[in-house]
Amino acid sequence: MDNLKQHQHFILHKPYGYLSQFIYEGKRRTSKKKLGELYSFPKGTMAIGRLDEASEGLLFLTTNGKVSEYIRSKKIEKEYYVQVDGVITARAIEQLKQGVSIGINGEKYTTKPCKAKQIDSVEHLPIAVRHVRDERHGPKSWASITITEGKFRQVRKMTAAVGFPTLRLVRVRIDKTYLKITPGTVVEVDGF
Repeated sequence: MDNLKQHQHFILHKPYGYLSQFIYEGKRRTSKKKLGELYSFPKGTMAIGRLDEASEGLLFLTTNGKVSEYIRSKKIEKEYYVQVDGVITARAIEQLKQGVSIGINGEKYTTKPCKAKQIDSVEHLPIAVRHVRDERHGPKSWASITITEGKFRQVRKMTAAVGFPTLRLVRVRIDKTYLKITPGTVVEVDGF
């Protein structure tokens, strides 16, 4: 990467309820929370691989478009912990690993094979305790899904395709960088 020193790079733990952008271009509500409310980022800063408003976790930001392109490439793994509706089965995990059919822009798309496993706990993560729903509505469980592609709402669509809709989604790793900071925390780094 050329001239990295003139660019700035950040790691952020995006909290639930924030858009992964700095200005809101929608026509409805303008009171949505944006990344610029968390930190005074320099002009030209961009989020690398967005997380939707209902998702949380690790987000890289940079002023260098070449770095952004590289991180978003299929060379880099992104790992997500997903809390799903129901107790996810070994069969569903195997289906996720093999690739599932989802809709992208009105077309059927089969996801690439990925890494997936059931996990018991997320207590080791610096994530906020957030009420998702009462236990009286049935059990919940967690799974880890690691992908290299990044289609619109892909992980949510993947879990729904195997019968376990996502209740909560947290990106916990990008390449070799793990989520270690609390929600809303921004750290400037030398590079990724």
